[in-house]
Amino acid sequence: MNKYLIVINKENKIKPNYLKYIKLVSLKDIDNKETLLEEETASYYKKLRIALKKKGIEVGLDGGYRTIEYQQELKETFIKKYGEEYANKIVAPPGMSEHHTGLAIDLSIKTNGKYDKDNNEISNHIEQYQAIVPYLSQYGFILRYPKGKAEITGYPYEPWHIRYVGKIPAQIMYENNWTLEEYLRNFSAILYVNKPAGITSFDVVNQISEIYGIKRVGHTGTLDPLAEGVLIVTIGQATKVAELITAEDKEYKAGVLLGVETDTLDITGKVTKSKPVDLSKDIEKIVNSYQKTYMQEVPIYSAIKVKGKKLYEYARNGEKVELPKKEVTIKKIKLLSSDNDTFLIKALVTKGCYIRSLIRDMGRSLDTYATMTTLIRTKQGAIDIKQTNTIDELAKGKGILHRIDEVLDFPIIIVDEEEERKIKNGQKMPNKYQITDKVIFKNKNNKILGIYKTEKNMLRVWKNF
Repeated sequence: MNKYLIVINKENKIKPNYLKYIKLVSLKDIDNKETLLEEETASYYKKLRIALKKKGIEVGLDGGYRTIEYQQELKETFIKKYGEEYANKIVAPPGMSEHHTGLAIDLSIKTNGKYDKDNNEISNHIEQYQAIVPYLSQYGFILRYPKGKAEITGYPYEPWHIRYVGKIPAQIMYENNWTLEEYLRNFSAILYVNKPAGITSFDVVNQISEIYGIKRVGHTGTLDPLAEGVLIVTIGQATKVAELITAEDKEYKAGVLLGVETDTLDITGKVTKSKPVDLSKDIEKIVNSYQKTYMQEVPIYSAIKVKGKKLYEYARNGEKVELPKKEVTIKKIKLLSSDNDTFLIKALVTKGCYIRSLIRDMGRSLDTYATMTTLIRTKQGAIDIKQTNTIDELAKGKGILHRIDEVLDFPIIIVDEEEERKIKNGQKMPNKYQITDKVIFKNKNNKILGIYKTEKNMLRVWKNF
């Protein structure tokens, strides 16, 4: 979980060891006293302050990190000054304040050479505080307690209280008018990622999770560490529809080395067999002969289970196991180039086909051995590698986020409040829309409520959001 998206409120207390994971740095506040902020928060606050000054708005730091002891003193001060009822509304209990994180800032705006010091002065200059909101997300900040969101955040409107969450989440929250709680609950997307070679698909998932600060992230169609190319990643509620995004067909470009076979069937493995290469063999003819359906033996270094155990576990333990065979179809295959004992192919294959195994089989048809040297997934279903984003692009906020309803080719129906209530409760709906397979229901605010599927003359919930 991204540390900048930690939620501390009346229901989530700060953990005792929190300070072990952050670094606090010192800044001067509006009274020229030392105030602490988390390191990255402080850096972007300085940039925000400079940018606002260029816009004619001068802001100062009126509060940052607080100890639990200081929060207790503050609460008692507010109770004495304003009464317990008001203090409970505006001041968090000790241990439950965002200021314990070092990520929260109380801003003060300078007007006529003087910084605002209390809520009355802030109220008199409220338009100036509202004017800074459009600039916050550019530096990774959000207005933490916006107007009209008290039921969600637990606190009334505080125009002075900003919170660092990181640039990408901040921009998404601003664009959607979401609080931090709403972002963590509602954000979902489908990403077309260009996986680099040298890392696992799970590594990609972890990096995406860190970029967006969302725990629930998955992918469709695993790529080996050696491989690169199209990897479809789902975030948030989009993980519920991963099975619908998993494509039946995939296209690959693969490099081949003849004369050797490895235990992993790719160049990263240990050579187990070798044989001289007959360069007179017609490689193109053999390659073309594999445009067919056949029973393919699964590689031992794979996640396929036999007797409840993954095959790679047998391999790592040095245990013998009978490798299963699966029917696969190579819909199209083409020799792109060849040079002595190496060649390059492009293949369109069905789900479940292992390119490593295909290359092994072609090697044996050439009366030698073969191992895969490179692999690029150029297409997954209709998604071409040209449509993908690199992890670096995503980390810089330059990636394209695809909506669930944009990716799934189902009819979309906007329902009224009564139908929305029924869908939220998972009730069946009459098929008055003549749906033949599945349908996406959304409310008037364009929020996906659920995906329903046909059942005789009714619609039954398939995925509820």
